[in-house]
Amino acid sequence: MSIKVKMKISPAVAAFVTPGVPHDVRMGGVIAAAQMAIHDRVALLFCLTRDSDPIVKEAAKETFSALPIESLVEYAASSDSHSAILDFIARLFFETQQIVNALLGNQQLSSSARLFLEHRELERVQVLEDAHPDPSPFDETGDADIDTGVCEEIADLDDMPHEDELEEEVIDQQTEEFLSKYQMAQVMGIGEKIKMALTGDKEWRAILIKDANKLVSGGVVKNPRITDGEVLTMLKVGVQNDEIIRLICANKEWIKVYKIRKALVECPKTPLPNALRYLASLNEKDIAGYAKSKNISSVLSTQAKRMLLAKKR
Repeated sequence: MSIKVKMKISPAVAAFVTPGVPHDVRMGGVIAAAQMAIHDRVALLFCLTRDSDPIVKEAAKETFSALPIESLVEYAASSDSHSAILDFIARLFFETQQIVNALLGNQQLSSSARLFLEHRELERVQVLEDAHPDPSPFDETGDADIDTGVCEEIADLDDMPHEDELEEEVIDQQTEEFLSKYQMAQVMGIGEKIKMALTGDKEWRAILIKDANKLVSGGVVKNPRITDGEVLTMLKVGVQNDEIIRLICANKEWIKVYKIRKALVECPKTPLPNALRYLASLNEKDIAGYAKSKNISSVLSTQAKRMLLAKKR
């Protein structure tokens, strides 16, 4: 498919991509980008990856792919970044965790790209869980484990002399199916969503767990096909409502998983009595970490300190 994109660019970028710029100048832009500030560098290379000349396009894409991770993280985390460029970065660097984290923290990232990255993250956690299963039962406590102020010109990528439309990259069939399901979810009724939450596959669960309706998101947790890895990811990414936490805490099989108990201790929505109970089941190393942590409830942190003192006596 193809979409139209308009974006503000600085004069330095416009010199290489405005209508009428010859091939040699556009090709020179790939090299000149290295001397530019990060926002201009990324914007220029992004525009050139849309050039109709395959040589320019390929050179720009290779250069973009070789950008330093720290530079891409800086751009991905900036509130001044363009959503189309963020989506492009998401497709190229979805396996680079630092960049993914920066993208997911940026409000400019499109909803479809966000879902794509969260879906990949869900798969990644599941693979880790499958590779390193946690056998610890509940009663064990052992060791288990673009600057708008200087922009002066508007670059309409549809009006560039070498390309009328911005061609979207095809990610892969699985991702396209996932995004298609996301679009379907936007027009489904509550009843349809609840049914799909209770019976749908991993893609449907990843989409519907974020639904604002508690009956829908709660239905995902009741889905008999949901895995421990998915539950763990829910807790790490951020639970949407208290009902999900209640259902997780009520599931004895999930509470036997050490990593889920630990994630529940760290989740601010976990009822305090439950969190205290799970804290008491953790190993000494984790308890020591919570005793110093400022990211959990002060009650839990204080209790962790008391538990350490009691063990030393």
